[in-house]
Amino acid sequence: MHPKTVDVVGLGQCCLDHIGMIEEYPEVDKKCETTALTIQGGGPVATALVALARWSLRCAIMGIAGDDRFGEEIRASLQKEHIDIEGLHIRRQSASQIAFIVVEKRSGRRNIFWQCPQGPTLSAGEIDIDLITRSRVLHTDGLFAQAALEASQAARRSEVPVVVDAGTLRPGMQTLAQHSDYFIASESFGRQLVGRDAPRETCLEIHKLGPRLACITLGASGYVAAFDGRTIEKPAYPVAAVDTTGCGDIFHAGFIYGLLNGWPWERSLDYAAWSAAQVALALGGRIGIPKVRDWPGMPPA
Repeated sequence: MHPKTVDVVGLGQCCLDHIGMIEEYPEVDKKCETTALTIQGGGPVATALVALARWSLRCAIMGIAGDDRFGEEIRASLQKEHIDIEGLHIRRQSASQIAFIVVEKRSGRRNIFWQCPQGPTLSAGEIDIDLITRSRVLHTDGLFAQAALEASQAARRSEVPVVVDAGTLRPGMQTLAQHSDYFIASESFGRQLVGRDAPRETCLEIHKLGPRLACITLGASGYVAAFDGRTIEKPAYPVAAVDTTGCGDIFHAGFIYGLLNGWPWERSLDYAAWSAAQVALALGGRIGIPKVRDWPGMPPA
C-alpha cells in the first residue's frame, strides 16, 4: 500500500456565508437593521476541513464551485487554510453555493437562505479514488449522492474509515449509511427519517443499517450515540451562544480529530461536543474554531 499523502479527504459542500445579526425578527414587509455583518467560507465538509487543517492535519476537498466571484472567494478561503483544492471542480458560467444567515440576538435563533451550487453535479468520474484510498479518513455530507457512494465504497475497500455528516435527509442517505463507519446526523435528519422526535430510537435504527457508530446531535441538548451494543446520552457544554452556524460541522471535525489520534469514541465525542460549543461563541462557523490545547480534556503537554 502506498504511503498516506493526506489525512482527511472531504467530499461535499463548500459555500460562502453572509451572516448578520438582528435584535429580533421583524414582521413581514418591515425593514430591519443588521449588525456585525460578516462573510465567511461555509459548508459542512469545507468548514470541518478548515478546523482539521488548523489542528495540523493535512486535508483535501472534492466538490464543485462556480466561476463567479463567490467561487473565487470560496477557493481563496480554503487555500488560505492550506487545504488542497485540486479536487474542487469549477463549473463554467455557473453560480457557486451561497447562503444568507440571519441570527436573532436576543434568542440565538437563525434563518438560513441558501442557493445550491449550479451546473452539473459532481460525478463519480471526477473524484480521485487513488487519493481517497491513500487518505486516513473520508468525510462526506452526501450532497453528491452517487459520487459520495462511489467514494465511500472505494474507501472501505481500502480500509479507510468513512464519516458521514447527515444534516438533511436526501435521496441515497440511507444507502450511504450502509457504506459508512461513523454516521453523525442532525436532529432534523432524525426527525425527517422517522417522522417524530425520538433521537435514541432513531439512532439505534441508523446503527442497524451498518455504521460502527451512529450519533444524533441535539443542539443545546447535547447528543445521543449508539455503538458497541449500547447507547449514551450526553448534555452539551453550557455556553452563552451567539450563533450556532457551523456547530454541527465542527462537531464532525472534533470527532474525526479524536479518531485519527486513536482516542476512544466517547472521548472523541466529548471533544466534538466541546469544540462545537466554542464555535457558538462567535458569529459564523469559522471564527470561533478553538485550539485543541484549550480543551479541558486534553492532558498537559
